[in-house]
Amino acid sequence: MRYAETGYNLEIDLSRGSIERVETDPRETELYLGGLGTNAKILWDRVPPEVEPFSPDNLLIFSTGLLCGTPAPGANRTIVSTISPQTLLMAYSMMGGFWAPELKFAGYDKVIIRGKSPNLVYLWINNDKVEIRDASHLQGKGAIEAAELIKQEINEPKAHVASIGLAGENRVAFASIEQGRSSASRLGVGAVMGDKGLKAIAVRGTKDVNVARPDELLELCNEVLEYIKVRAENPIQGVPPILAGLGSPQEMAVHDEKWHTENFAWGNARHRRKDFWNEEVEKAWTETLENVRERFISCYNCPMKCGATISVPELSVYMMKCYSKLTYTMASMTDLDFGFKIAQLATEHGVDAFSAPQTMAFAVELYEAGILTDEDMPGFPSDAEERFFWLLDRIVRREGIGDILADGTYWAAERIGKGAEEYAHNNIKKHEQLPLKLGMLNPVYFLMYCTGEKANITQIEGQFPQAPFPSREEREEFVKDWIQVPDEKLKQYFVDWELRGDNSIPYYPPIQASCEIVDWMEKMHYIDDATGICAGLSSFPLKPPYHIHNLPRVISSATGIDIDEAELWEITKRNRTLVRAINVRRGMRRQDEKPPEDHWRKRFPELEAKLLDEYYKFKGWNNQGIPTKEILDELDLDYVSEDFLQRGILTDHEGSHYKETSSEKKQK
Repeated sequence: MRYAETGYNLEIDLSRGSIERVETDPRETELYLGGLGTNAKILWDRVPPEVEPFSPDNLLIFSTGLLCGTPAPGANRTIVSTISPQTLLMAYSMMGGFWAPELKFAGYDKVIIRGKSPNLVYLWINNDKVEIRDASHLQGKGAIEAAELIKQEINEPKAHVASIGLAGENRVAFASIEQGRSSASRLGVGAVMGDKGLKAIAVRGTKDVNVARPDELLELCNEVLEYIKVRAENPIQGVPPILAGLGSPQEMAVHDEKWHTENFAWGNARHRRKDFWNEEVEKAWTETLENVRERFISCYNCPMKCGATISVPELSVYMMKCYSKLTYTMASMTDLDFGFKIAQLATEHGVDAFSAPQTMAFAVELYEAGILTDEDMPGFPSDAEERFFWLLDRIVRREGIGDILADGTYWAAERIGKGAEEYAHNNIKKHEQLPLKLGMLNPVYFLMYCTGEKANITQIEGQFPQAPFPSREEREEFVKDWIQVPDEKLKQYFVDWELRGDNSIPYYPPIQASCEIVDWMEKMHYIDDATGICAGLSSFPLKPPYHIHNLPRVISSATGIDIDEAELWEITKRNRTLVRAINVRRGMRRQDEKPPEDHWRKRFPELEAKLLDEYYKFKGWNNQGIPTKEILDELDLDYVSEDFLQRGILTDHEGSHYKETSSEKKQK
């Protein structure tokens, strides 16, 4: 008997119209756990680097995390993996809600989709009965509207539906997959779904998920729930309110807009508005939020209420969470009321709430600079809010200038030319980032931004405070009950971290400490991405209930696979190295690992180069960021090292040589 997982994947070939239930190898679970780990193994095995994102041979994988469907609190994440149309590298995007547990209850760990349907279709997974159904009547429908229509059509109100909107249908490079109260938004996974002619996947399951040692697991789960109560009564001191608690940042509950609006960038990720916030703005924005918020909501089997349903006049009720309530407001330099209105429409269209507003702000800047003209944008409004509605409509339909902007700022700038490249300034690996404008370079954040495969800072950071506390006494108080650290020396790193002015050199945390801190935070995220645990209870917040001391026991009691801390670290290292190997095989090199030029006001090129050098060594990679044969073989990834040697990516134990890739050919 398989525990925690079902042991079966659904294989769907939309070109042939075939459906197959495939038994999986339990050894793969022992090596990669599940979720992102096993997704990466499938992509490595079955999607060669020559395959383009919009090829029938590209796979779109919807995976449950290993612990989804078990009693583990917060284990509800769906991990969607494919090849990104924006970065041309591996994409993996997470969504919460109820979809992943429901798929487990239907009897499957993953849905693996290949090929392309000649007509728009949707999948209906009802336990053992799986159908490919016509969706031509849903063409052009919004993502949330389509989901509701499907539930009516199949007469199953308890089904959970992951769907795309118009943006996905038209292969907008930053299209999302929406799922009621959550979405898989980053890296264009919705565009790949649309390219395959797949409008939605509806799922309903009524089966059990077995666990190996239920009494032990329930005891551990109760400990997690008790600790959540303790943290609720004892928020972290010395950090912004938005970061003091557990869960995803409580944007819909905590009025902390001042912190975001003064530290994040406005417009096309260029401007910090230090003089923006005042009592009048605070009162107006507080009233706006209180008036539109209906109720707080949670994801499956989670006590946290990170999201909320909101009701905007003349628009339908929909869910909102995290920083996306501000992204459109700050991009358009307007107010919170506008942000709520356009975000609802953007959700129906199915676009990423970070890339879409930045792309629209990018277009506005180009117009104001004279690079785009009335000839390029006939009828472009003068009002700031109307401009964004105008641009959103054209982007999701790929009409006029929208057809160019729909590829994201990097590729759009390349097509527009005339200096537009200077305005596409907030990309890492050709992908729009969180709009930050910071002072002096932070070594830890530099490494996270540059080397992260997720290409999304919020899926890399956590665990370690973002900045030092003002006094040593406050730092010493913080570390007293910091049981989550995997090594006591991390406490000392934080105690010794002092505030420094913009004129000082950021030599602290030291390079070695920075490598260890980033490695710890990264490993925690890779555990979550394999198990399906929400980062809001594990890898993202300070002092979370899940950490390296109890995660091995939770995983062992659920799966029956006995692992300790060292073995769990090794699995996460294997998963992380395999994801990097996929991207290296697709052409990613050191030259791609750099933050936006003006991300920090004060930069230190020599220090940055040394940070990358040392971090690569720390991870067992060569100076191009390529995993060495030694580390690959050590992690049971010898099949990767053999492939690298055959392709000439590795020429010996440490070396590498350069080969042109499909990514670079596209740029030419």
